[in-house]
Amino acid sequence: DLGRLAFHDSLLGLNNDNSCSGCHAAPLGFGDSQSIAIGVENNNVVGPDRTGPRNQRRAPIVLNNVFFPALMWNSRFAALSGDPFDNSAGFQFPLPEGFSLSGLPHLLTAQAFIPTTEKPEMTGFHPSVPGTNDGIRAAVVERLNANAEYRKLFSKNFPEVKSGAPITYEMLARAIAEFEFTLVFADAPIDKFARGQKNAMTEDEKRGALIFFGSGNCVSCHAVSGQSNEMFSDFQMHVAGIPQISPSVGNVVFDGPGANEDFGLEQVTGNSNDRYAFRTSPLRNLALQPTFFHNGCFTRLEDAVRYHLNAIGSAPSYDPVAAGVDADLQGPQGPIAPVLARLDVALATPVTLSTDEFRQLIAFLHTGLLDPKANAHDLRKLIPAQVPSGRPIHVFQ
Repeated sequence: DLGRLAFHDSLLGLNNDNSCSGCHAAPLGFGDSQSIAIGVENNNVVGPDRTGPRNQRRAPIVLNNVFFPALMWNSRFAALSGDPFDNSAGFQFPLPEGFSLSGLPHLLTAQAFIPTTEKPEMTGFHPSVPGTNDGIRAAVVERLNANAEYRKLFSKNFPEVKSGAPITYEMLARAIAEFEFTLVFADAPIDKFARGQKNAMTEDEKRGALIFFGSGNCVSCHAVSGQSNEMFSDFQMHVAGIPQISPSVGNVVFDGPGANEDFGLEQVTGNSNDRYAFRTSPLRNLALQPTFFHNGCFTRLEDAVRYHLNAIGSAPSYDPVAAGVDADLQGPQGPIAPVLARLDVALATPVTLSTDEFRQLIAFLHTGLLDPKANAHDLRKLIPAQVPSGRPIHVFQ
């Protein structure tokens, strides 16, 4: 519960206007309300009417991320063992962290060290912001230690704080990770069916599953075995041929000569061969998402899947207006030809489905993979009525 409160508190953001929940909204599976995230300098709204300069990508759903061996669209946070519960091979992060967070017990605990240090997300660009990540974290815990209510709550969880010791950033990270550990929603109709409940799936969901695992070959990337932990992702990097959109006003400089491209994995490795590669998106509970792909370039699941089945054929006719993205993302697109030139071989051959087959595949993705407990009404109950800092909660539409 301490982690839940901190997750929703803008006290953690040195820009004083964003919290974790600003980009990971409870009613949306703790995912983004936007095609491309809006972090600092926002209007305190979380939902369709959120405004402010954009970042570079959509903030992904947090549900079930306790099982993810790699986090973020370019997998820049990863458990090298392939198991987020196993730090023996190290947790790899971009510099300046590198492997310095590898002593923490879980990848999510390590990941919680990062968002408060990200200027576009929570820190902001004010000249008074400390110049190092450790300096930013020190400023965050200084705020926590100066708040009597947080001192009281941390004292209940950490005996050393009760004895008078200061709150540390690791304590905060552990609390936030502990909250995320509770967000496991992985009991969908397909899981019940796999356990022998023959009526758990509808006929359309069953036929859609056969396409997913069979003729559609979706499972080749959206895997369920091994390190995928049944999350419907191989957690590998692929070039999927996604249209390139960018905001008219943003806090992040995009890649390429036109500053309208996202180089994906190349930003991490520095290797141009990794350009446009992104982590396969886990598919559980994707019905909660309002947008799809790393940049939210589609706002309807049907459109996203239709494009995905034939990226080469669909790319020339992509229209951001028709796709439903916000007006500030409807400007000139980044080049698509170099993206398609690197298209993953698994996606090079179009998949042709009949009208009925397409409808069945959508049914499987939309409801066959949705845990019924992961619904907006119940998830909204996790938004606290107030936070320890006394600051106003975001307005969740």
